Amino acid sequence: MVTMSAFEVLGPIMVGPSSSHTAGALRIALVARSLAPAPIRHVDFVLYNSFSRTHLGHGTDRALVAGILGLGPADIRVRRSFELAREAGLGFTITEGGRDEGLHPNTVEIRMECEGGSSISVTGESLGGGRVRVSSIDGVRVSIAGDMPTIFVEHRDLPGVLAALTRTLSTANVNIATMSTFREERGGKAYTVFEVDEPVGARLLELLGANEHVEFASQVNVPGAAGASAPVESGLSFASGSQLLAACGARQLSIGELMRAREVELTGDAAGTFSPDAAMAHVLEVMRSETTEAITRPKASLGGLLGGQAASVASCGKGGLAGALLGTTLTRATAFAMATLERSATMGVIVAAPTAGSAGVVPGALLACAEATGAEDAAIRRALWNASAVGALISTNATVAGAEGGCQAEVGTASAMAASALVELLGGTPAQCLDAASLAIANTLGLVCDPVGGMVEFPCQARNAMGVACAMSSAQLALSGVGCPIPFDEVVDAMAAVGAALPATLRETAEGGLAATPTARGGCPGCGACA
Repeated sequence: MVTMSAFEVLGPIMVGPSSSHTAGALRIALVARSLAPAPIRHVDFVLYNSFSRTHLGHGTDRALVAGILGLGPADIRVRRSFELAREAGLGFTITEGGRDEGLHPNTVEIRMECEGGSSISVTGESLGGGRVRVSSIDGVRVSIAGDMPTIFVEHRDLPGVLAALTRTLSTANVNIATMSTFREERGGKAYTVFEVDEPVGARLLELLGANEHVEFASQVNVPGAAGASAPVESGLSFASGSQLLAACGARQLSIGELMRAREVELTGDAAGTFSPDAAMAHVLEVMRSETTEAITRPKASLGGLLGGQAASVASCGKGGLAGALLGTTLTRATAFAMATLERSATMGVIVAAPTAGSAGVVPGALLACAEATGAEDAAIRRALWNASAVGALISTNATVAGAEGGCQAEVGTASAMAASALVELLGGTPAQCLDAASLAIANTLGLVCDPVGGMVEFPCQARNAMGVACAMSSAQLALSGVGCPIPFDEVVDAMAAVGAALPATLRETAEGGLAATPTARGGCPGCGACA
């Protein structure tokens, strides 16, 4: 089943320019920081594959240091993290580990030296859209995604230790959902990871750490994980597009309405500390800001390739050019999408939807259409719930990471999300929504990820503009009764297969496509990642 929260798809709300390479990297560092047994004095970040090739242009290095300092993904101080580290007395080095086909495309090993002489090494993977996973601790393979309250315990591999740990949890009335133990060798260092149903408090960690042969116990907080507080009833669960349509039919709900009802069960709590409706209203608020700031106050991007393009497109909409070509609504949508990428490229705050590199498509298309139709905020939020459902399906059954599936996984997914959301906004049926999403994917299939200079600037901004056009045309086709002859689930499967077939040079490494042209290699401004 899809286990993601809607706000793992329409989020994180973050400082740009990349959800996987900036927000995801920062989140891995936050997890590593939480596992350190003592305050950190020095850290070495070893970057592999796409991280190694493009970290300068994506701000990955700054994001990693920010995470170790405890900054969040939306903290504008991320861009100053090196300076803040020096002020805090934190030493750090960035090492390019190069290519290792045995590792995830976005992998970093974080080697921490702590006060008192202790040390720990944590390896993490950025899965796309800001989601992360811990894959090893001190060289011992683990798998920690943080979808439930998670406890990490370091101990000796001796008889009776596991029994003592489970007894401690039982005495504290904590129910164990899963338990996994990993060890270096028989009798040596071992780690046990517990996923539990109840919240984890400091007193419980203290009790676990007091057991004989236990080095320390820590709660693992994985930012961006769903952190479900309650199971979702079967009538609101789905694993595929066909199941989503069946659930909508059985409940007589639109896709957006069903996704909202699911989110209420997934993340709502009795204390009322989290409101899905308020969270979605905040997403809409940030989207309105990100789509307009660069039009009214253009700024030069970090790499120098962007700055003012969105304003130029918006100004064309005031003359006769828009009428002859894109039309008023699509011109507005294009300018909004481009403005979002400009804000991201200046390390401004945006909503990854589903990624930072594709963040302009959903808000660009949806807000322009809402302007043209006079749609109220409640209808726009319902359409955003719809978009999150489509994005969650693609994330679960394919990928939204450019380093795994190319730009089809980013702009292609965003186009599908926007197309489906537009159909719901304009009164279409759930089946028409998925028809529109299928058409959008079909027409972006095979799109490569080739950031010039390793920066999320060009061709990323122009592809967001094309993604908006794809979404709006796909929505109009579906609403006109022109469906997709291939079912949505099969289209997503094809997308996954095409992404896997793309060579590494065309998957966000800045080694192929436009990034490998002589002009890109020899003359573009920026970080020099392609040199």
